[in-house]
Amino acid sequence: MAGGRMIETLLDAHARDVARRVIAEESARREHVVVYLSGAHAYGFPSPDSDLDLKCIHVAPTRALLGLAPPVPTFDRAEILDGVEIDYTSNELGHALTGILRGNGNFLERVLGSAVLAPSSMLERLREIGARSLSRRVHRHYRGFAESQLRELDKRPTVKRLLYVMRTALTGTHLLETGTLITDLPTLLDAHDQRDAAVLIERKRAGERTPLEDAERTRWRARVDALFTALDDALARSPLPEAPQNEAELDAFLIEARRARL
Repeated sequence: MAGGRMIETLLDAHARDVARRVIAEESARREHVVVYLSGAHAYGFPSPDSDLDLKCIHVAPTRALLGLAPPVPTFDRAEILDGVEIDYTSNELGHALTGILRGNGNFLERVLGSAVLAPSSMLERLREIGARSLSRRVHRHYRGFAESQLRELDKRPTVKRLLYVMRTALTGTHLLETGTLITDLPTLLDAHDQRDAAVLIERKRAGERTPLEDAERTRWRARVDALFTALDDALARSPLPEAPQNEAELDAFLIEARRARL
């Protein structure tokens, strides 16, 4: 998993420079387990005005966790830097591992996804453990996230929102059916016989706020409903266990990380 090659592939030259600057600044403040590029870039439909959605996991120094005032588990940074909108969030390792056990796709994607900008020596082992932590609990996350995106689509109908609904539902369906996490929408469209939706991706690449007309929204709504049905059907026949089978393994990983940083 070469973060250098990934950043060259996913971002243009200016965005790469800004991403490297932000990663360097934040890495000086905390030890990252992974810096992951989420959002439209990871989903395969970025536009020139797409933000840099950096989602991270960091590990806190153990001594800081033992005192009267433990560090906050989450750090956020939102700003426009050299014309590029930055949305940075990092969650502490213990918080992230608890989320993985609960089937939280936000953390699973950071660990198992392909759009890694800055890996660490810990990440490869965590990927192996995380893959063994997959369970049917992911259905609740992906269905809930898709429903929230659908509500946003109804409020502010844009092509981006429609694609977010489709991406989320298809990622959840594919994960439940195969145990493989894919966030790239063009790949998912091919795998699930939805290739005609590629026309939406081409329109989204023109801009973040490309509108979706009422007639289009009505036409695509039946497709969205079918994707939700497919997501529910995938839960019913998923080969994944009902709950993670390796909580002790995740616990041991965290304890080892804590001891190494005492």
